[in-house]
Amino acid sequence: MKTSLDLTAKSTNASTADHINYWKFIIPSFIGALLFLVPVKYDGAITIGVGIMASFVQSAVGDYLPGFIVLMLGVSAGLSAITLLLKPRFIMENRMLHTLFHVGPVGLAMRAAGFLIGLLTILEAGPEFIWSRATGGVVLYDLAPVLMTWFLFAGLLLPLLVEFGLMEFIGALVQKFMRPLFTLPGRSSIDCLASWMGAGTVGVLVTTKQYDQGYYTKREAAVISTTFSIASVAFSLVVANIVGIGHLFVPFYLTVAAACVIAALIMPRIPPLSRKPDTYYEPVGQQIDESIPEGVSNLKWGWQQALETANKAKSPKKLFLNGLETVLDIWFGLIPLVMSLGAAALIIAEFTPVFQIISAPLVPVLEWLQLPEAGAAAQTMLIGFADMFLPPVVGGGIESELTRFVVAGISLTQLIYMSEIGILILRSNIPLNFFELFVIFIERTIITLPVIVVIAHLFIF
Repeated sequence: MKTSLDLTAKSTNASTADHINYWKFIIPSFIGALLFLVPVKYDGAITIGVGIMASFVQSAVGDYLPGFIVLMLGVSAGLSAITLLLKPRFIMENRMLHTLFHVGPVGLAMRAAGFLIGLLTILEAGPEFIWSRATGGVVLYDLAPVLMTWFLFAGLLLPLLVEFGLMEFIGALVQKFMRPLFTLPGRSSIDCLASWMGAGTVGVLVTTKQYDQGYYTKREAAVISTTFSIASVAFSLVVANIVGIGHLFVPFYLTVAAACVIAALIMPRIPPLSRKPDTYYEPVGQQIDESIPEGVSNLKWGWQQALETANKAKSPKKLFLNGLETVLDIWFGLIPLVMSLGAAALIIAEFTPVFQIISAPLVPVLEWLQLPEAGAAAQTMLIGFADMFLPPVVGGGIESELTRFVVAGISLTQLIYMSEIGILILRSNIPLNFFELFVIFIERTIITLPVIVVIAHLFIF
């Protein structure tokens, strides 16, 4: 029989546990929100805390990063070859090394190609179309250093955002409108904010980690990664300045945001996204239940879920090792693919007429939309599938400010570009293939083009 003293002790222990969980939720989540979600003006641009750290590293060692990247590409290809051919015990019996370097023949070929392209680019050797500043040079000197530094800090610090209850808390508060509007759980709003304030790649990283841990279904992860990984404010400002419409940035970004919201309403309801099953990643299964009990407010339920998640959070050492594994996976796995496939896409875009040919049917459509210089604009509309920078660069010489406004807006709303976002999705466990990504890219173009053109005609020009 329990005495009043026993009950008092039990109550005190429970209260102490709740107090500890309270701070385990509040402190890491607050720091995570500051680093990933709060906009900060730094060096004349809007970014986030993780972005400031990445920019600092780029400024400090930027001249050495291309050489380090080529060295890393060589290590990735070399150890992958050794693993495939010799299967050394120290790699095969180590879970992390096995995951990093046991990639099979196709993966090895991609890594070897990435190393070769990187080496030719830094040495400026071999065919110029490979190492040109418009192809291999873009990847080695522009894309890869940004990816390397952003993911260094994003990978290590992401647990602060997703492991201590913030996503559960925010998800409970906003799920009432996220489900009916976007067919998504409330926690997906965090992915969107991480993209909006930081970078689309960070949003995709959040999504892939949440999917792998059983918090998103296949359909939800596919929708979020292709619909909610919107272009950041900072990147949008860069694009606006490239095409010479920086003075129109506020209406420009509001137009892009409006087009992205409309696309987010439509895309989950049409194939291929609508046909993805609402089942969870098989190795882990469903790890979340978002149903709120009757009589419990969203705020109270979110608070309870957050404290439970904080209580189950791994130790700092375990979280650090998991984050380090994420960083190394990006460095040794993703960047070689970005180097090989990204350069290949840019070579096709710069040195072949492929994109001009397939974009020809767009000319009458743009003329019908009363867009000046429709022929020049059409060439930019599909080239964004290779890289998001290409449309504003190619369209920068267009005389019509209205057309440059539309070209820049479309480049930001298409989202799926293979030099970065596309490759990140393809090498994740999210069930999307190359063809589906291209279809989604075309659908986003069809949906957002008239929205941007109409807003530009009616309210800006």
